[in-house]
Amino acid sequence: MSRSRSNGSNGSSNGSLSPARVRARDVARLASIGIRTRKLRAGLSALGIAIGVAAIVAVLGLSASSEAGLLAEINKLGTNLLTVTNGQTLFGQTAELPKAAPGMIGRIGPVTNVQYVGALDNDNAFRSPLIPSVDTNAISVDASSLELPSAVGTTVAQGAYLNAATANEAVVVLGAAAAQRLGIDRVFPGERIWVGDMWFYVAGILNPALLTPEVDSSVFIGFPAAEKYLGFDGHPSEIYLRTVTSQVTAVDNVLAATANPENPSEVDVSQPSSALTAEAEAKAALNSLFLGLGGVSLLVGAVGVANIMVISVLERRSEIGLRRALGATKGHVRMQFMAEAVLLSLLGGAIGVVAGAIATAVYASANGELVDIPAEAWAGGFGAAILIGAVAGLMPALRAARMSPTEALWSI
Repeated sequence: MSRSRSNGSNGSSNGSLSPARVRARDVARLASIGIRTRKLRAGLSALGIAIGVAAIVAVLGLSASSEAGLLAEINKLGTNLLTVTNGQTLFGQTAELPKAAPGMIGRIGPVTNVQYVGALDNDNAFRSPLIPSVDTNAISVDASSLELPSAVGTTVAQGAYLNAATANEAVVVLGAAAAQRLGIDRVFPGERIWVGDMWFYVAGILNPALLTPEVDSSVFIGFPAAEKYLGFDGHPSEIYLRTVTSQVTAVDNVLAATANPENPSEVDVSQPSSALTAEAEAKAALNSLFLGLGGVSLLVGAVGVANIMVISVLERRSEIGLRRALGATKGHVRMQFMAEAVLLSLLGGAIGVVAGAIATAVYASANGELVDIPAEAWAGGFGAAILIGAVAGLMPALRAARMSPTEALWSI
């Protein structure tokens, strides 16, 4: 910093001194003095900021990564899947879809694929007849049409699905969760399970169905076999259909009346992809709790920075007095300590952003999810650090600026 005496050429004739000026480079160098000379104290103070920023970045990053992965999977499976299920009658009883409902739905122009199942509520599946009947493991038994996997967005992991021949015989296909609960991880020749009061041979195992999780916990048999061996009445309980993506809403509006023209109010229509998207958004809403915890950490870090700056002002009174005696103004001193507090917080913020990004990348990669760190996460982290540094350093900076040179030099 320097002082220059004015001359006649600038229009001043009283010989007054112009205000001292401090370059930005000098401010940065002065602000780093306290950090460079007290590394341990500065590091511990910045740690509180780093923890809070890392928590915020990690929470937002993990939420965005999880949601991005789920939405990408939904888009891959398609958003054009609709389901039709039997609702309730006016008396609160379970309604019944007409046997002709799948055929009538298939006549809707934009519908490209219709598959259906019928629940066998009175029958259960067990690994053997020696298993107590109460141990159902939440496995349901359903009659199924022959192309169900293509409609619900899954594939066969082991063996094969039902066909025109096996649909007439005592043959089953297991959903992913049902196979796990029955202790079957692959299909062997002669593999069988106990359904109702007889043995059924296992023909295949399905992969998990993201859009229709109820499929995972089901055991599927053909409609003819269900009617022949288990006394099934043939009424579908749930219909899955694919439609032209641009016509999903239009098809949705006419499905109930088409499936059951006499009682459309007894039909429930849903779009599984919408339910999953809403679920992802609901999980994201819970992040406010973790963001609150990150905010508390930032508050604690701000108190730490303020405490460090107060101590720094007390310890450096001689430096303040000497600078004031050499011509530094109150504004220069105030700027120095404010810049030091902001620099300290920025250091913690940078460490927190990096730590949060690494945590997000590691967790997302380990779970096979997309790594997505939104701009508001790291930008918010740096912004919060700057704000905290400014607020925490304000009072200590004002206190340092109020010191007169004489008062400050008493400590020398």
